[in-house]
Amino acid sequence: MTRYFIFLSFRGTAYNGWQMQPGKHTVQGVLTKALSTVLSSQIAITGAGRTDTGVHASFFCAHFDAARNDLDGDNQLIYNLNGILPDDIAVSRITKVKPEANARFDAISRTYQYTVTRVKDPFCADSAWLLYWQLDIEKMNEAAEILLKHTDFTSFSRLHGSNKTNICRVTHARWDARGEKLIFTITADRFLRNMVRAVVGTLIPAGRGKLSLNDFEAILQGKNRGLAGQSAPAHGLSLTAIDYPGEIFI
Repeated sequence: MTRYFIFLSFRGTAYNGWQMQPGKHTVQGVLTKALSTVLSSQIAITGAGRTDTGVHASFFCAHFDAARNDLDGDNQLIYNLNGILPDDIAVSRITKVKPEANARFDAISRTYQYTVTRVKDPFCADSAWLLYWQLDIEKMNEAAEILLKHTDFTSFSRLHGSNKTNICRVTHARWDARGEKLIFTITADRFLRNMVRAVVGTLIPAGRGKLSLNDFEAILQGKNRGLAGQSAPAHGLSLTAIDYPGEIFI
């Protein structure tokens, strides 16, 4: 068997997240069926991680094993796959990797973006959180910098989650204004479930002047999800990058 990484993007609006669940419409389920059909063989796919219901990915990676060893860069295979996949899932590349390579555990870092729009726009209704409040971006960025000084993100983890550890190393966290949109970009070696949405939901009050920098620091130090703000809506979140070590590719 030969192991491959498959790179794709998807709009998560119609899906119950990436991971297959009984009776649920998921990206993993749809992709598994399509790949198995095209290769005329039952294929098992392992994703780089889970995404919540409604969350998008402009960049996603998964791995699978196949009896064929000639799928690397097979543009016809990609064409056939995209031909049967729905419009909201697109495969961009399939590449051969070492037998032990793992799309989830070999990831060095992941990057997410959260989009806030300050005007109603039908074309981003399912990809941005509409907020009419005046937000102080500088204050939100000052609060976001505090994230880089901490490693325990229990306060931004899902309650009763199954994480073995809540330790993450955030290397970048910043808001940028792009027209009427505010884009929050965050990179870390790993993320807890619901972490980015909880962070955004706590940074917004800081931008509204309702949460001081000392308050934000205290939330992190408190290691209690109940101290942080409500999670931002899922539809504004998108996974945008995953980095891997070059040596796992063939």
